Amino acid sequence: MGIDTERDIEANLQIGPTDKGMVRLFITTDGGLEIPMDFEPDEALEIAEEIRAAAETARSGGGRKKRR
Repeated sequence: MGIDTERDIEANLQIGPTDKGMVRLFITTDGGLEIPMDFEPDEALEIAEEIRAAAETARSGGGRKKRR
């Protein structure tokens, strides 16, 4: 099991600021699971940079597994 393991689970992701000055990622599943994740603004910016870097790598084909 890992990041490349496919799952047959659907989830919803909402992102927004909280009234406490945090950035919240709020994940819900059709099975009723709710996962709120709060981050300091600087942490949220680091996460955003990691997402951008992963997207660029995926776009260039760097995330594909090579066949032998």
